[in-house]
Amino acid sequence: MLLYVIRHGDPIYNPDSLTPKGKRQAEAVARRLSVHGLDRIFSSPLGRAQDTARPTSELLGIPIETEDWTSENLAWGEFTFLDPEFNKKKRWLFSIPGFRFHEGKDHERNPDWRDCDCLQNLEGEYDPKTCYDRIGPASDDFLRRLGYEKTGNYYKIINANDQRVALFCHEGFTMCWFPYLLGIPPHLFWSAFSITHTGINIIHFENHKSGFTFPRCLSWDDLSHIYEARLPLQHKNKIDI
Repeated sequence: MLLYVIRHGDPIYNPDSLTPKGKRQAEAVARRLSVHGLDRIFSSPLGRAQDTARPTSELLGIPIETEDWTSENLAWGEFTFLDPEFNKKKRWLFSIPGFRFHEGKDHERNPDWRDCDCLQNLEGEYDPKTCYDRIGPASDDFLRRLGYEKTGNYYKIINANDQRVALFCHEGFTMCWFPYLLGIPPHLFWSAFSITHTGINIIHFENHKSGFTFPRCLSWDDLSHIYEARLPLQHKNKIDI
């Protein structure tokens, strides 16, 4: 199985939708995913994700199946803090530079990243434990429905398939989910990866004869569709790439 995880297009957060640029990005994604086709399309329930998924759904004639657990609103309530350096605006915990020092400075004393010094005394009602306790089981249920049952660090193949499955969601959700999905310590993942609008991530669940598999990232934040559409190649509308 190939799992395509796509961040939504350039957003308008209120009302929850896409900018004209975001709509063009979504159309470019649809053309990209139509090259080899899809078997199923999933999306977060939020408008900006649904609006990004819709051109692909219409082009391929595949209905959008909504996965409530992928909503960024849930992660936003659990995984953000009030940053005094940004006028106490809410920011994602994974944006804290202090995570980069966790393994060196804090690791021996605090082997669990959730106990590292940079998370202490933050303002706001954040709860990273609740976030991971929610996302982990929800992820396991989602993949079990697709034929792969998590067993320790591997997945048991309970219904091998060669489907191409797309999930349209969000940066915040993806950054919380992927460390769990790929088995990478979160603080190391957050210090090394970022994702931009309509970035496509491709995860391969190879159907090994052993009956077990593991998710392998074949592509991260692919923007080839943006290049093909002659749209501005930018990371989060800030860095020309």
